[in-house]
Amino acid sequence: MRNFLLTAVLATASLFGGVTQAAEFQAGKEYVELSSPVPVADPSKIEVVELFWYGCPHCYQFEPVIKPWAEKLPEDVQFKRIPAMFGGIWNAHGQLFVTLESMGVEPKVHDAVFAAYHQERKKLATPEEMADFLEGHGVDKQAFLKAYNSFGVRGRVEQAKKLGMAYQITGVPVMIVNGKYRFDLGSSGGPERTLQVADFLIEKERAAR
Repeated sequence: MRNFLLTAVLATASLFGGVTQAAEFQAGKEYVELSSPVPVADPSKIEVVELFWYGCPHCYQFEPVIKPWAEKLPEDVQFKRIPAMFGGIWNAHGQLFVTLESMGVEPKVHDAVFAAYHQERKKLATPEEMADFLEGHGVDKQAFLKAYNSFGVRGRVEQAKKLGMAYQITGVPVMIVNGKYRFDLGSSGGPERTLQVADFLIEKERAAR
């Protein structure tokens, strides 16, 4: 399993969370500018991506922070989640997310899936285990299994894998702004400052238009 961002690093960084102003965020320090920008889905929008894994404890802790922030983004910003897939259960959970998204039910069960893994100790490692769990949250079991194994979902899974490679990620959670800038909780200095970096880069991209 890939190394996660160390909790100790996040705790230490949070002590200084309010010190640095947005104007001081620098490439090579709080964020990395990708050498090869990745094309965005909609060039008319400023794209913000979060790469995550349902089994990642830091992703789980970040969710209550990033969710309300994402819900309040302005119209010219498009937020999207992409599952990180490094093999094994990462790929299974990535396919789970893509399936839920393709069925249009991801928003209503996203939090429940996170809680199932981290609070209820459900690994959700197989499609059948996923389907049984989701049935209790109003998702049709057979419809889920059919979608999970569909050609369309498998194609989107492969696309997500390619994006993860293009972004050159090595762990999660990671954020990407407009296919150009990569940063995470460790480099930014904690969850709240990660979103400050995101706001700073969104404004940077908006000003460049």
